[in-house]
Parts: sequence; structure tokens; C-alpha cells
Amino acid sequence: MNKPIIGITMGDPASIGPEIAVKALMQESIHAICRPVIIGDANVFAQIVSLLHLPVTINRITNISEANFQLGQIDVFDLQNVDMETLAFGTISAMSGEASFQAVKKVIELAMDKQIDATVTGPINKKSINEAGHAFAGHTEIYATYTGTKKYAMLLVEDHINVIHVSTHVSLRQACDLVQKDRIVQVIELLVDGLKRLGKTNLTIGVAGLNPHAGDNGLFGTEEAEQIIPAIEAARELGYTVEGPVPPDTMFAKAAMGAYGGVVAMYHDQGHIPFKLAGFRWNEEKQQMDSVKGVNITLGLPIIRTSVDHGTAFEIAGKGIASADAMVLAIESAVQLSKYKA
Repeated sequence: MNKPIIGITMGDPASIGPEIAVKALMQESIHAICRPVIIGDANVFAQIVSLLHLPVTINRITNISEANFQLGQIDVFDLQNVDMETLAFGTISAMSGEASFQAVKKVIELAMDKQIDATVTGPINKKSINEAGHAFAGHTEIYATYTGTKKYAMLLVEDHINVIHVSTHVSLRQACDLVQKDRIVQVIELLVDGLKRLGKTNLTIGVAGLNPHAGDNGLFGTEEAEQIIPAIEAARELGYTVEGPVPPDTMFAKAAMGAYGGVVAMYHDQGHIPFKLAGFRWNEEKQQMDSVKGVNITLGLPIIRTSVDHGTAFEIAGKGIASADAMVLAIESAVQLSKYKA
């Protein structure tokens, strides 16, 4: 059986995206499980390889069939869309935003055309994307638009916690209004399906409350009684093993200890903060992150999309100290999901 072809986007060329992509593809373990190809500007990768003295070469291609998929050689589907004379590490620009956006569009196109088996995205800068004229809140919304997907959700995966979100890139005030029964049932279904495709065996789902102490029987809000509990009851009727609403301040601790195979967060930060606390490791002596483990998976799409769950890290771009842990995990997750493609 052929190893899956995984398309990996450059990310913002002024970020750590190119560095972590190259570092991930330098690992023999990655080539053992897939055939990786980067989508972006080959000159950006030639620069990072030279700057950091990395022992690899760049193979510029304009068609997937031209890729060699060899350890020690990085295949780059060359979009030739970065002005290297004006590119500066750690800076926001419309040029970088356009280049990173076009890489995402191309990888989606390649996946929809079945030229690649899965996609992995590097970090983009939302302001740069918007300055380039693309009004998207992030990767998730770009993928939904260009695949014509209406029902989707963000799943974060780490060694100990798997969390899906009822809403993501909206204001906190709007997020409260989006806590609706039908949406909660939908994300529970997406979560269980995603866990199965990732090879997980613990399918017990914890559902967070929205309010302090999960509302405390209506003392601190009515969303639990009006929307969350009816959703949990509906999910149980569909055959899912669901607990909740669980107070958020205890649910994630229980999840980290194995009580739940996956959990449902009601809004972006409710899920992201404990997730990153579990997966990120700060080195006090070096004043930098030693590890930034965590994968972002968009569920509900007709194609596979995983991503690093960290930002552009402009402050360390080009310095050679960025961790590729999250990129490696994102690639591994894409490979796993590709085994269960429809």
C-alpha cells in the first residue's frame, strides 16, 4: 500500500512556518509514514535552509508528479509568490499574507482534486491575510469556504486532551448566543467520529457547562437547562456516551487523567487555555518554549486538514530555535486520518 501524500503549507513566510516544516521533513520517521510535499515559495525554503545551515536540499516542482519524496531533499510545490527583497522575518505585510493565503488555496485545490491525500497547514498571520484583502478569521473559515462546507468544528488533539468547540472565532458575547442544542449535538457527533478516525478507543464525552459551576441549577445562568442538557439527552438517545454539563474548572482535569476520550468546550478560550497549558512547555532558563505540542483538526470537511496549534511566533522567526513538535504531530495525525478517508 502506497504511503499517503501529505501537502504541507508554508505558513506565513515571515514566521517560523518554513523553519518548522523543514525541520519536520528532516526526520526519518516522517518519511517512513508518508510522502510529504510543501506548498509555498521555494526561495523562502532555500533561504531558511541556507540561513540555518540545515543539511537538506530543495527540489522545486510545479506538479505533484515531479516530487521525489526523498529524505534529505525537500519537495516544494513552487508558487513563486514571495518578494525575497522585501521579505523580513517577524513583520506583518500584505505580501506575506497573500503568499500564505495562496498556499492554503492551492493545497485545498490539490486535495479536492485528489492529487494529495491530506493537508497540513503552517501558521498564518490573520492581520497579514486581511491586509492582503482576504477577510477570513483563520484557516478553518478558509477551508469551509473553498470546500463548500457548512457544518464543521475545530478539534484540538494532544497526548492527554482532545477538545472540540461549539464556537471559535467570534466575540465572547456572540459565543454565548451560539450555545444552541442542535449545534452541541452536531459537535458531539463530529467529535466521536473524529476520535474513531484517530484510532482512539475511549469514546466517553464530557460536555462543559457555559457558566460558572455549570450554572449551579440556574443560579448563574439558564443556558445549561435550556440548551446544553437537552443536547446531552438528545446525544444519549443517539447512542453516544455523554456526561455533563460538567463544570469547566474540573472537566479538563478529569479529561487529562483519562476520564473522557474527548470533551466539548462551549467557546474558543474555554477549550484553548487548558489545552495549551497541557501541551506547551516553557524553558525558564532559555526564555523560550521547549515544546509546543498540539494539533488543530477541522472536522466535517470533505478533505483532511490538520494544523499546528500555535501561531507565527514572529519574535523567534529565522533564529533556528523553533520547535517542530507540533508540525510533526500534525503530519502524524493527517496520516492517521488518511487511513479512514471516505
